[in-house]
Amino acid sequence: MIKRNRSVPGIFAAVLSCICFACVPVVAQVNKDSTKKILLSRLDKKEGSNTVVKAANVVYPDLLCGNEEQSLGYIEKFSASRRAYLIRTYNKGKKFFPKVTAILTKHSLPHEFKILLALESAFNGNAVSKAGAVGYWQIMDEVAREYGLKYAPQLSAAEKKRELKLAKSLAKKGNKKARKVIVRDDRKNFNKSTYTAARYLKDRCRNLDNDYLLVVASYNCGVGNVWQAMKKTGKADPDFWDVKKYLPSETRSYVMNFIALNVIFNNYEKFTNNTLNFKPVKAKADNADINTSEEEGAPTSLNY
Repeated sequence: MIKRNRSVPGIFAAVLSCICFACVPVVAQVNKDSTKKILLSRLDKKEGSNTVVKAANVVYPDLLCGNEEQSLGYIEKFSASRRAYLIRTYNKGKKFFPKVTAILTKHSLPHEFKILLALESAFNGNAVSKAGAVGYWQIMDEVAREYGLKYAPQLSAAEKKRELKLAKSLAKKGNKKARKVIVRDDRKNFNKSTYTAARYLKDRCRNLDNDYLLVVASYNCGVGNVWQAMKKTGKADPDFWDVKKYLPSETRSYVMNFIALNVIFNNYEKFTNNTLNFKPVKAKADNADINTSEEEGAPTSLNY
């Protein structure tokens, strides 16, 4: 059987068609590359050539390492919203913290516990809470009695009213008992109350297997409440993050503030110079910063 020959025009048309179809993706690729270059160019102009990524530089105290994930966001917000308080507390602490640290060291306790003094009374020896806690370390009557401190019992409003009424009645009768009796309160004495607080914390460390965040929680709400919260978790060895939701809201904030103050004060110079980064941030840089980033590389994640 004889095959029919294709005409020249037909062959030419077929070849031309193949060439045209082959050119389509090439043109599309060229247009795509061009668009990408334009976008990159605009991005460079927007960010500028002096932009550098600065790594996170916050450093946790050794005692609190391992709590970064749960607390970093809280500390960042706290550092921004309570800046004046943090600076004021740090400056006041210069007088008291070294003395507290020395006493804590004698009791083999971590120096980070010194922050409790600021949280409890703001360094005010005459502070009295609504619950009746008194002095630098806000010690309750029963704790003062247990640890051998001399103290003036804190009376309720009704009790004070009765005492005042009795005193006036006795005064009218000329009774010598009407004279005001001044009772020394050791909770207002810095050294005595600090030694007592250290003993109390040492006992709580024994009660709570040296889990320091639980010890801090117990200082605020009592070790009994912490034990109850631990039981509610159903875990054999729960930590603070396990029991947090079972603790009073005041205690939760108390422990978070304890962490926040310790971390900020551990990075205080960076905090006051506004160079404390809790996560990598983009910032304008001078030539020195650019050269450094080119040599060392720009970190893109937190590393602890």
